Amino acid sequence: MIFYYRFFCFLADSTVQVLPPVNFTLTVTALAEVLLQWKPNPDQDQKNYSVSYGVEIMTPVKELYDTKNTHSIRIAVLHNGFSARVRTLLLYNNSQIESNWVTVKLQAPSGAVETSVTNLSCVIYTTVNNTASLHCTWLAGKEAPEDTKYFLFYRYNSYTEECQEYSKDKWKRNIGCRFSNTYIRANEIGQSVVIHINGSSKHAAIKPFEQLFNQNAIEKVNPPRNVTVSLKENNLQINWEEPISFVRKICFEYQLSIYNLKISYEQIVKTESNSFNLRIDDTCRYSIKVQANRQSWCNEGFWSDWTKPLYIGKNQNYLWRALIPLSLVYLICHFLIRKTCSAEVAVI
Repeated sequence: MIFYYRFFCFLADSTVQVLPPVNFTLTVTALAEVLLQWKPNPDQDQKNYSVSYGVEIMTPVKELYDTKNTHSIRIAVLHNGFSARVRTLLLYNNSQIESNWVTVKLQAPSGAVETSVTNLSCVIYTTVNNTASLHCTWLAGKEAPEDTKYFLFYRYNSYTEECQEYSKDKWKRNIGCRFSNTYIRANEIGQSVVIHINGSSKHAAIKPFEQLFNQNAIEKVNPPRNVTVSLKENNLQINWEEPISFVRKICFEYQLSIYNLKISYEQIVKTESNSFNLRIDDTCRYSIKVQANRQSWCNEGFWSDWTKPLYIGKNQNYLWRALIPLSLVYLICHFLIRKTCSAEVAVI
């Protein structure tokens, strides 16, 4: 009886017609953004079955997902092209039946080999008044002619801007860009910043280049604020406030530099709190600095600059210790000059 039921289901499945979608297209709608669109096959029976679609991004990065929609938007770098395929998925008798794939490709933009930029890096800086600046640098392509002009654009959500402030190499080619104010929202988590650089030259077609950055991963954190140090007997106490930022306070980690000036020894300490306590030799003098970053689970960025050093401990008269060698040098030079002058007088 079980065999008969399975055989019947097989016969029923074999009569179900699953047809691939039609009019599948790829359209570039913004920098590094592609709209995938298709239509249901007009001959496909959709009244009696549950219909969805399987989509596979083949290049530049593989991705496979299902959707009930007939369109999809994907963010991807496009300088090497883009390809995807789609198929119909039919749910019948609690099993999924698939159509053949339909594949479409976007060709890579034209350009001579090794003329696109290399070593692109970008940093975001946040400020007190809720603005974010963007700084990017790159190297000219190995085969880029000397007259190459590179142009940088960034895109954040629906905003796109072209750079107006470039730095140049010795051939006056653009190799850096600075946006003093951007549409980047520092309080967003995990948003992508698209960087697109194209170019022109009289001697070659310059190949464009794109790169996606997680905005939090390229943010340079501001230094900690209001650092204070105190010393009671031999107990060193260091306190500070979190940096100017829009992330939660618990996201931060800190590094402290405690430098013993007497013996020229630096101790680096990591902590997640806003204070640190250490027993020290109170006959020595110390310089104290602090820097900050977000923790790895909170989209780690670049370490901040160090705070200005603060000094504490007994002053061991380091100025005199530095002046003694200089005085010796002065006396030796003075002696040699007098000796030389005496010798010249004797000759005369």
